[in-house]
Formats: sequence, C-alpha cells, structure tokens
Amino acid sequence: MKTKAMVSSCLICIFLLLIGYEYSSAGSTVGPKEIGNNAGLKIGVVNVRKAFRDSKKNARYRADTISEQSKFDADEEKLQKEVDSQKAALKALKIGSSDHLAQVKELLEKQAVLEAQRQFNNQKRILKEQQWTEDLYKEILRITGEVAEQKGLALVLEKREIEFPASSPDELMLTLSTHKLLYSGGCLDITDEVIQRIDGEK
Repeated sequence: MKTKAMVSSCLICIFLLLIGYEYSSAGSTVGPKEIGNNAGLKIGVVNVRKAFRDSKKNARYRADTISEQSKFDADEEKLQKEVDSQKAALKALKIGSSDHLAQVKELLEKQAVLEAQRQFNNQKRILKEQQWTEDLYKEILRITGEVAEQKGLALVLEKREIEFPASSPDELMLTLSTHKLLYSGGCLDITDEVIQRIDGEK
C-alpha cells in the first residue's frame, strides 16, 4: 500500500510539473512570426560592400587617387632615371679621383631622396585610403540610420555578398568566420537608397 501511494504521489507531482512547464512556455515563448506580425518589428538589410563598390562618390575618389598616383610614379621615375644616369657616368671617371668622389656623393644623395620619396608616397597613400574608407563607412552608417528611421525599421543588418570559389584557404576561412547573415527573406533591402543618398550629398 505504501509503495502504491508513493508511486501515485510521484505521478501526480510529475503531472503538475508538466502542466506548469507547458503553461510557462506558452506564456513566455514568442516565435519569429509572432515577433514580425504582432510586435510589428521591421528589419532591413544593407550591403555595405555594394555601397562602396557602386557609389559614384567612391568611383570619383578612386579616379582622383589613380591620377595622383600617376603623378607620384612620374616623379619617382624621373628620379630613377637621374640615378641611372649618374651610375653610368661613374664608369667614365677614375676611381678615387675628386670628380669620382663628387659623383658618388651626388649619386648617394639622389638615391636617398628617391627612397625617401617612395616611402613617403606609399605612407601617404595608405593613410589617405584608410581615412577615406573610415569616412565613407561612417557616412553609410549615418545614412542607413536616417533611412531606417524614416521607414520605421527597428533593425538593420549587414548583408554581405559571398563569392566562391575563394582565392585561398585563408580567404575561405575569413569569409566563413565573418559571414553572419545567412538568410534575409522578407527583410527590406535599403542598399540602393543608401547609395543614392551618398551620391546625392555634396
């Protein structure tokens, strides 16, 4: 009798626990459809890479950068020709003579100027590229926020294009580790509008 009573009590407790669990789950769990439909949560996506690639503003910057780099290359080439010319002139001078020593000094000075010019141009290019990328990205973030607010979007996620095959195993691992948005069906893509506003601003 005691055993039957204990079994009955255990069964009743388990039953009550299951009822309590089902009740709490039904009251607290909200599915994706409930979030989207009942709560009115609207989500947008922006392809940042496309915004960089297709922006006319960015294309103008690239064209200006190429033009500037061409001038740097021309200046470096001019210096390189002067260095080569002085190297050739050294062969006609007697080693150890005053003319030879003067030519060596001038050659070393021009080589130093050329190397310094190359390093300076390269550093300037890197810093300018970094500054431009940061500024344009901040602009994309600002405009995305403005468009999202106007359209009543609660969230905007970054939608990245994936290109296969990858150029290397390291590139593949980087792509897999940074690609977070796997599906965005039903989300509002505001990329084109963001690009239009970027190009429309002075």
